[in-house]
Amino acid sequence: MSHTTSSRPLPQEERNTATEDLPPDGLPESAMDAAEATSDGGEATADAGEATPEQDSVASEATGPEAATESEAATDPEPDSAARPAPGWRDRHPAAARTLAWTTTALAAALVLVTLLLPNDPARLTPAEFVRIPVEGIVGAALLLVLPQTVRRVAAVLAGVVLALLAVLDVLDIGFIGALGRGFNVVFDWPLLGDGASFLQDSIGRAGALGVEIAAVVLVLALLVLTALAVVRLSNLMARHRATAAGTTLVLGTAWVLSATLGLQIAGAPVASRSTSDLVQARMDGVSATLKDERAFAKEAATDPYHSTPGSQLLTGLRGKDVIFTFIESYGRSAVQDPLMAPGVDAVLAKGTKRLRAAGYSARSGWLTSATYGGSSWLGHSTFLSGLWIDNQQRYRTVTAGDHLTLTKAFQRTGAWRTVGIMPGVTKGWPEASWYGLDHVYDSRELGYKGPKFSWSTMPDQYSLSAFQRLEHGRPHDKPLMSEIILTSSHNPWAPLPKTLPWNKVGDGSVYHSIEQAGKNPVDVWQQTDRVRTEYGKSIQYSLNSLISYVEKYGNKNTVLVFLGDHQPVAKVSGDHASRDVPVALVAHDPDVLKRISNWHWTPSLNPGHQAPVWRMDTFRDRFLKAYGPHPDSTVSPAAR
Repeated sequence: MSHTTSSRPLPQEERNTATEDLPPDGLPESAMDAAEATSDGGEATADAGEATPEQDSVASEATGPEAATESEAATDPEPDSAARPAPGWRDRHPAAARTLAWTTTALAAALVLVTLLLPNDPARLTPAEFVRIPVEGIVGAALLLVLPQTVRRVAAVLAGVVLALLAVLDVLDIGFIGALGRGFNVVFDWPLLGDGASFLQDSIGRAGALGVEIAAVVLVLALLVLTALAVVRLSNLMARHRATAAGTTLVLGTAWVLSATLGLQIAGAPVASRSTSDLVQARMDGVSATLKDERAFAKEAATDPYHSTPGSQLLTGLRGKDVIFTFIESYGRSAVQDPLMAPGVDAVLAKGTKRLRAAGYSARSGWLTSATYGGSSWLGHSTFLSGLWIDNQQRYRTVTAGDHLTLTKAFQRTGAWRTVGIMPGVTKGWPEASWYGLDHVYDSRELGYKGPKFSWSTMPDQYSLSAFQRLEHGRPHDKPLMSEIILTSSHNPWAPLPKTLPWNKVGDGSVYHSIEQAGKNPVDVWQQTDRVRTEYGKSIQYSLNSLISYVEKYGNKNTVLVFLGDHQPVAKVSGDHASRDVPVALVAHDPDVLKRISNWHWTPSLNPGHQAPVWRMDTFRDRFLKAYGPHPDSTVSPAAR
């Protein structure tokens, strides 16, 4: 059967008209729209496969011999014609494709909204924070609507990356507030992340810590990529529906202005949010303030009223005494006043006061406000000993690079004491030892410990004190000792904990293996807040008992002990609104030592009372040097002392 087709050419006028109806690239306008939709994020669905009523009517009119002839001709493939592409997934499943597209768009919008509204304070992590109107989103949408396509995509990617980075900083703020009671400083807090990783390894092991670190890196990278893709997707959607997007942006902008004007709130959170811009401004201000503070502090550290004081005039009231400065990790006001932890700790302090009194010692105690909270113990140590307020890492680096006189170095300057440090928490070189004025430092590698670590703590406090007795205090020496001892058993996570042993059973520490194995797992302890607080209280009791027992057994008439906490424990233990106060006590056998501080009005026991004075920690150095300098009533010349 032969088929004939009409091959009548169009008149020239009709051909011109048909050509003019096409866009410049030769594609119908509807085809260009479909191509743009596909390239702008794949929003095009299989709707094109569904015939519209208009298309149905046109198709019904295409009848008659000529149409049939053309249809039949179409069924006979030409030898050189290309094969038609197989229908894609979207064509085969249009409903599922539309559902997936809308779901992806909704998730993209939710991700962008969360990054815009995420607070940097754990106390504000409430649902109300995420149902507000972010002004940054409105301004960003308006800007993307007016940008040309290429610039719009670049701007969308950059906006997504910036939002992700700001979200990461918000999360760091939340973590630092929970652990250290302050936000993350983008200038000098990055090294602390390494310290956090080391602590994590000590708490859950190397494999577990490595897994957490890898997961954290993957999450950050995923957040950067997904947020950028989310903003690109939303910007493409707005570009395809400019009129609707412009109207929605205008409505939201009007709502934001009205909400801000009227002060509307949801559960205490303002409806009109500008938290992202406020946080960006706060971080910029923080960087500027940090740089200014660095310059101001450098000048402050260079000024010291005791800088040129001769050694012969320093600490004359303590000549011949063995003076011990002891820091107890995380020993804060909460330990002695919190209803859950205080009963056990207070009982240890009360019994310790009686035990020391029976051995001929007296004690006075008060409060100091630490420069740090929850961690960064070295900031508390340096503040106490230098007389400078050192509340950040930059200040610490500045002061330790100079020659500001520390309390321990004042002893060294006199030439009347041998100065040593017992530092079980130091596991590698510690160049700050010379700044502190320590003739010798015994770190974790020199203390001879053969037992297991107790979580972060390299050795139990009782062993550290036993090593101090063996290596220095119990040996003959031609000068009295000034010692700085750091006790670490009360460092979080407070599991497992060592036990107090008879001093003759401590040995090289091997005895602690069975105690460590029988101890509690940190992961189990940290599952419940009350359990964490209970174990923290037990760790403080252990440290206090070890120190009191040491003075009771190895102290003598020339022993002078000053012990204090370096900072409060983390907020999970001390609470969200805890002070930064720590107990400080001075113990001495010689009554004249305590008589010199009678005007301090400290409580006559190891446990400071509620009415005991509270001083900033940086004021202690000058008070101490003044109290034990040349006695005001003495007529003896400094050279004769």
